Amino acid sequence: MHAWPASEVPALPGKGRDLRIHDTATGGRVTLAPGPVARIYVCGITPYDATHIGHAATYNAFDLVQRVWLDTKRQVHYVQNVTDVDDPLLERAERDGQDWADLAERETALFREDMTALRMLPPRHYIGAVEAIPGIVPLVERLRDTGAAYELDGDVYFSVDSDPHFGGVSHYGTEVMRTLSAERGGDPDRPGKKNPLDPMLWMAARDGEPSWDGGSLGRGRPGWHIECVAIALEHLGMGFDVQGGGSDLAFPHHEMGASHAQALTGEHPFARSYVHAGMVALHGEKMSKSKGNLVFVSALRRDGVDPAAIRLALLAHHYRDDWEWTGDVLDEALDRLGRWRAAVSRPDGPPADALVEEIRGTLADDLDAPAALAAVDRWAETQRTEGGTDEGAPGLVSRAVDALLGVAL
Repeated sequence: MHAWPASEVPALPGKGRDLRIHDTATGGRVTLAPGPVARIYVCGITPYDATHIGHAATYNAFDLVQRVWLDTKRQVHYVQNVTDVDDPLLERAERDGQDWADLAERETALFREDMTALRMLPPRHYIGAVEAIPGIVPLVERLRDTGAAYELDGDVYFSVDSDPHFGGVSHYGTEVMRTLSAERGGDPDRPGKKNPLDPMLWMAARDGEPSWDGGSLGRGRPGWHIECVAIALEHLGMGFDVQGGGSDLAFPHHEMGASHAQALTGEHPFARSYVHAGMVALHGEKMSKSKGNLVFVSALRRDGVDPAAIRLALLAHHYRDDWEWTGDVLDEALDRLGRWRAAVSRPDGPPADALVEEIRGTLADDLDAPAALAAVDRWAETQRTEGGTDEGAPGLVSRAVDALLGVAL
């Protein structure tokens, strides 16, 4: 599977700062100081509907992580998956009378278009669950053969008790885990499981559903969590720098994925840090496909909204905060975009070296994009009211906003 084209990231004078970011697993901030190549895995979409603002907010957060790393002169090895076979996708295809593979392909293509328009940096490896199945099967077989997994009526489950570090990502109690498991794709009430929290690794073939050769597992399809583990282990290895996604992935997805990988390798941790973005609401409820309360990026673009304004609307909220999308949010972003473009269109302006360092500092401080926006606002206001004589300042501001915030002026 191919990703989307990369927009050019302008070079800036000097060098950025190492990122301090909130790590869910430790509950506090950690300094991310990777080697020359920083490694990040961000969980991708299940492509049964278009990219909504909640998706965009999550991918914007991890785009900022990459931009901070690039500004420190590191290379970035970014991997993202596409869950292109899963229950919600199959259910939507059946509801709408579509072929599930066609639906997945169409919505994945639209996601690429949205990411391109928003200037999100593409992953080096963009891998679908279906194409990962040949690598998933031997991992499930190994977990079963070592006693970390077991069969139940033809399905294969992972035993969470096989990983002594289970619970170390989310730190939730058992009852909370059980509730969230039921809400987020698990089956804690299925009879015969060793532990209600045990997640499925391999689902035996069901009538009317797609299935693949599972070797000694029999025909079937993979569970959700093992998909990301197989892709991450193949392309990043253990101990990569950041596992990222929305806050609703901390449990069960990232918790289970960590335990799968740790049971497979005997090593800990799966990822050095777990970073989670907040949820976006509409009309008081979390934006989600199941509720249907969605604002689609593609619909905004069709209505003529400048993608740079959409990105500024996302940047106006701290990545870890839960917030609500309203018309005012977009209006404020459009106004800000107009003011910034007017400011950089003049032939000279106030000196901008300090502004670049301020943007770098705010982003290095747990990706404080709202503070970065406020800093650019102040420079633009000074440009409007006082002007300046530095001929290189508007160009430097434009390059910095593009390189660090992903907004093309």
